[in-house]
Amino acid sequence: MAGGMGRLRRRLLTPSMSQTLVRKRGFHVKNEASRELLETVGRQFLTGYGHAVEANDPALAEPRLENIDRFFRGFAYEGATMGFAVLDALSLTRHDRVARFTAARGAAHIYMAQIGVGWAFARVPRIRWRVIAPTHPLLRWLVLDGYGFHQAYFKTQKYVHEHYQPREFPWPGDGYGDYANRVVDTGIGRAMWFVGGTDVGQVAAMIARFDPRRHADLWCGAGLAATYAGGVDEQELERFWSVAGTHRPHVAQAAAFAAQARVKAGLVNDHTRAATAVFCGMTPEEAGAVTDEALESLPEDAALPSFEVWRHRIRQRFASLERR
Repeated sequence: MAGGMGRLRRRLLTPSMSQTLVRKRGFHVKNEASRELLETVGRQFLTGYGHAVEANDPALAEPRLENIDRFFRGFAYEGATMGFAVLDALSLTRHDRVARFTAARGAAHIYMAQIGVGWAFARVPRIRWRVIAPTHPLLRWLVLDGYGFHQAYFKTQKYVHEHYQPREFPWPGDGYGDYANRVVDTGIGRAMWFVGGTDVGQVAAMIARFDPRRHADLWCGAGLAATYAGGVDEQELERFWSVAGTHRPHVAQAAAFAAQARVKAGLVNDHTRAATAVFCGMTPEEAGAVTDEALESLPEDAALPSFEVWRHRIRQRFASLERR
């Protein structure tokens, strides 16, 4: 394990744990159980980040990440990937930490890892984005989800309450700026689950204040967080499903993504099962399989990125099913 230099690097680069306190962020408090859950998610994310920047090497960080409670381990891997991405971006010579991390144990957390790189995008100069930008033709889009979450979580007034949206997001370019904004919106929607304190009514009200053209992707993000992070019982999940209305296929697609992320990492829990039962009418394993089946003969990027074709196929699959 890293010695004094690693501990100093961790102290200098890791945000204060106080940044995860719900009241400090000004987020809604539904009840103490929800507050504790959301703060624990934040602490474990920063713990994973700290392990990465202290170790400076994926092989040294992995054992400590594997000791984190299974419910929160995915968040720790997300934070660790952010940490390695920040180190790669700051380094003048070595840029392989994220690649090595996601080729080892991080491979089981590949969805969370891509999101973690998006957090790093929000923290390092844009001139360094090219150093850490993922090359995966499909999952690279999740970087924008991570970026959107970071901005909504830390710049809540601007991104959530004032509904800020870039005219055209600059990455990955290739004429996809408008679509990139949509994926950023899924991250904003995911963060709104935290901003709203897992209170379904609060989250629905916040989404309703946005331009209706943004609602679908915001509901998608909130549905992913409701499935992966939790903080609600079955009755609240049913209410979420009810108020999502015409955006239910987006919620089901997001729930399937969240389920597959936990299935691949071996981190399925009772809440995952409850959420996919309500949102997908399936087990987590069955919902995750839908995402894999939708990959068959997926076209390359064209007018729409293949990522959106993939998401659309999954939505269509759930829209064609009668959950009730």
